[in-house]
Amino acid sequence: MKSKKLSEVIIKTFKSNGFVLSEPDVLLDSDYIIERSGEKFRSSMLTFDREDGKTMCLRPDLTVASCISFLQKKTSSKIYYSGQAYRRSGGKGANFINDQLGIEILGSKNLIKDDFKVISTILNSAKKIKIKKIKIKVGDINLFKSLINALEMPERWKLRLIRHFWRPSYFEELLKRLEKNTDIDAITFDADKKRFYEMKKLDQDKVIAGRSVSEILKRFDKKIKDPRSFADGKKIVKIIKAFLKINCKLSKLDDELLNFAKKNNLKINIFKNFKSIQNLKKLNQDINFVTNFGRDVEYYTGIVFEVFSGTKEIASGGRYDDLLKSLGAKKSIPAVGAAINLKNI
Repeated sequence: MKSKKLSEVIIKTFKSNGFVLSEPDVLLDSDYIIERSGEKFRSSMLTFDREDGKTMCLRPDLTVASCISFLQKKTSSKIYYSGQAYRRSGGKGANFINDQLGIEILGSKNLIKDDFKVISTILNSAKKIKIKKIKIKVGDINLFKSLINALEMPERWKLRLIRHFWRPSYFEELLKRLEKNTDIDAITFDADKKRFYEMKKLDQDKVIAGRSVSEILKRFDKKIKDPRSFADGKKIVKIIKAFLKINCKLSKLDDELLNFAKKNNLKINIFKNFKSIQNLKKLNQDINFVTNFGRDVEYYTGIVFEVFSGTKEIASGGRYDDLLKSLGAKKSIPAVGAAINLKNI
């Protein structure tokens, strides 16, 4: 009953901030999700086969389900949802049913305004239900991308490090390989060339794990043209590790990044595109910026955040501009959202 009353207050706040109810389908085509998003949902999905042989699943996540509804023109661009998602989770006795309550802004090009709107709406909701000792932790994937693109190293390494940033264990393994320069071998190079020419024969519009064949070929082309000798791996890894240790109050971030750039002989303007983060100063909240944050979900592409009451995480969210493309859109579509964790309230 308490949870229901809290949900009603939160939903009222969502509505007053211009968000419209979305009720995405409970049943989804499982092949549609796996084909466009890769294998990340397969192990957690609850699936069954229809009489016609088609494999269906219960929606594993309301953000994904809402994005599908948006693409099918079943919903507006500024929505809230309140419902259940169904997926397997680790641990004995884990619950298959997950109550989700959140907001999304889809398709709007005013990124800075939308990022602020989502976070401020979540904060207003928390205050409406008398949440105290609110703290916010934020990160921005784009800052990491800016650093990697500014470093002098082979293109294939830039692609790998950005692609696998969200997988901390594998990312650490990549850093070890980069540090020792163990990636250079003729067998790998020849295999890349062989796959490149095989894929050139495929339909260029075919989608494989969320990317078209033509897009994959562009990445392969950069990879096989890349010089194979690279001697500065140890220096590059040292810079990356130093960057991922930055953890400071948002008010001190400018100075931290400036000092980091100067210390590592980098151009001081490489971190200029993070206005969404700086805009959060207007919230007048206790905000901590962590460069090594936002790595647990693959589809985040920009700002990421968590809201805490004391030590309890009560909400989380971020920007995911590539998710709708992976679900079938012809190009990336701006999107940002957040969900409230009712279990911790």
